[in-house]
Amino acid sequence: MASGSLPRAVLYACTQNSIRSPMAAALTRFLFGKSMEVASVGSRAGEPDGFAMAVMQEAGIDLSRHVPKIFEDLDNFDFDLIVALSPEAHRRALEIFRDRRIPVEFWPTPDATDVDGAREQKLEAYRAVRDGLLQRIELRFDVRPLGAG
Repeated sequence: MASGSLPRAVLYACTQNSIRSPMAAALTRFLFGKSMEVASVGSRAGEPDGFAMAVMQEAGIDLSRHVPKIFEDLDNFDFDLIVALSPEAHRRALEIFRDRRIPVEFWPTPDATDVDGAREQKLEAYRAVRDGLLQRIELRFDVRPLGAG
């Protein structure tokens, strides 16, 4: 699939499906609505993350109903693109999807939980992940402002 082309269905994957992949999925849904099917999983089970919910709420996106899932929870493997956001998820996606001829892209994305400090420092790390994912999604799927190009 060429860069800039829109997949019909995309799966985002990270380590615990608590921060990076749910953010990416929610941002993609926000940008493309029902024109693209979007799902997210983790390579291991995680828990909902309050900081992720808070920074997505700042962007007008509600993550409060997100329930972390793992690859084994998928009941549909009909994706046109898999985007792995952590090395562990990348290895797992390549392993699971190698025989399905589905492209797997790796977008190295920092783990916001690696940042220690006060609440505001942590929120800044989560905002950086959110904003970085948005920028990457816009670039990958050739999102242009209204009236451009």
